[in-house]
Amino acid sequence: MNFSARNIPYQSTGFFSKLVSDYVDQSQQLQPFLSFAPTLTGIKKAIEERKKHPANRKALVDVLMKQYATVETSEKAKANITALLSDNTFTITTAHQPNIFTGHLYFVYKILHAVKLAETCKKELPENNFVPVYYMGSEDADLDELGHVFVNGEKYEWQTSQTGAVGRMKVDKALIRLIDGIAGQVLIHPFGAAIVDMMKACYKEGVTIEQATFKLVNELFKDYGVLVVLPDDTALKSLFIPVVEKELNEEFSHKAVAATVAAFPAAYKVQASGRELNLFYLKDDRRDRIEVEGAKYKVHDTAIVFTKNEVLEELHQHPERFSANVILRPVFQEMILPNIAFIGGGGEIAYWLELKKVFEAVQVPYPVLVLRNSFMIVEKEQVVKSKNLGFTIPDLFKGELELLNSFVKRESDLQLSLEAEKQFLHEAYNKLKNISGAVDVTLAKHTEALQVQALKKIVALEKKMMRAEKKKFEAQQRQLHKLKTTLFPNNNLQERIENLTPFYAKWGADFIRLLYENSLGLEQEFVILEEV
Repeated sequence: MNFSARNIPYQSTGFFSKLVSDYVDQSQQLQPFLSFAPTLTGIKKAIEERKKHPANRKALVDVLMKQYATVETSEKAKANITALLSDNTFTITTAHQPNIFTGHLYFVYKILHAVKLAETCKKELPENNFVPVYYMGSEDADLDELGHVFVNGEKYEWQTSQTGAVGRMKVDKALIRLIDGIAGQVLIHPFGAAIVDMMKACYKEGVTIEQATFKLVNELFKDYGVLVVLPDDTALKSLFIPVVEKELNEEFSHKAVAATVAAFPAAYKVQASGRELNLFYLKDDRRDRIEVEGAKYKVHDTAIVFTKNEVLEELHQHPERFSANVILRPVFQEMILPNIAFIGGGGEIAYWLELKKVFEAVQVPYPVLVLRNSFMIVEKEQVVKSKNLGFTIPDLFKGELELLNSFVKRESDLQLSLEAEKQFLHEAYNKLKNISGAVDVTLAKHTEALQVQALKKIVALEKKMMRAEKKKFEAQQRQLHKLKTTLFPNNNLQERIENLTPFYAKWGADFIRLLYENSLGLEQEFVILEEV
């Protein structure tokens, strides 16, 4: 396989929000909501701040040793686990839920970005060590979001009656049948059998989704030293008890977020305002929010009710039964890890920007926020088609209609633009307006109305001419449409729809290596990979 890379600004793609664009540009109006800039200087400052708030390294390493005893662990991963005991070792973390079969392509991009940023930091700050971490959000209960994948545009959805935290759900026959369905698409490729066998080895009937995802991520990234942290663990949640106690006693996180949202620039959409109590009760096959009603703590949609003393006793006896929601989950993550940088997508960056006061309230260091890497994979066939149509790959980020009009105007021998005629009409009516207005001032307004009507008819004529000329290029229209739907499935970025499976089936582990080699650290640009 041979690919060339080109980087373009996120802003030029048209697929990222104003907030993301402004964050990449480090807009001044966002600075009050950050602690450190996503720069090497910011990383250095984050390290100094982190040193003031040491994590419980031994507890973390003990848990990792226990978790990794269940899989074949690479020497690089073993070394990284041991390194976490040292005060000069810090983590670079990304987080994601356990989507089945890794979900969308950006799942892979986030993890490799953590690897590359850890290496960048080690090169620039050799007196420290940096470990890439994938923090699994296995307590998420949104199966609608996590239980499907798209392979070559076809949706494969897990139909199961299981409920509660997806990470605690178990692989069943229905999920294994999905692998068989995907196999029908990918076994024709050189590494199709390899990826299918890998998925079947990880997703065995009776294994939890958390464990299956852990094994799959370990297998895909074991050569890169990635450590997977499974936070749904009693020992790790015991470290979180003080924060949960504060939340139960004071409902502090909602107040902190509300204060931030009130000060947040009006130009941006609020992402996650949270609830008055940002905790769930997690037991067996259920994950339900905890609500305060008077002096009672009720678990929504259940008969479970606690007094304050009872809920605090339950917390100390069973910390694993308390689950942070989107507001408190980042605090839990940063408490258990010696972390200095968090890599997230646009939506994640947006809601993290609302959490600085939450971190301050519990004296947990707020990390450097880094927008995750984005890629577009363009295969040789698509590169050739784009060139034949006279477009570069960056051109294809424009709308299909705009591209088609551009193509027809470029290829047609006829005059299709009436801009000169519109200008002539504009000048003519201005003269008429002066003439008629001299006779009667009300006639100037009438002439202006006639001008508007005339211009509308010229515009309509121009559109009809374009439609008529387009018919001569129907074959090229179909090619353009197919190219756009392949590279932008469902009118979205490829990385937000497609799954890893077909790409791995074509190129195997070399595909992971390709992404790793072209991953960026702190550059914050969109990467296009074109097969040559």
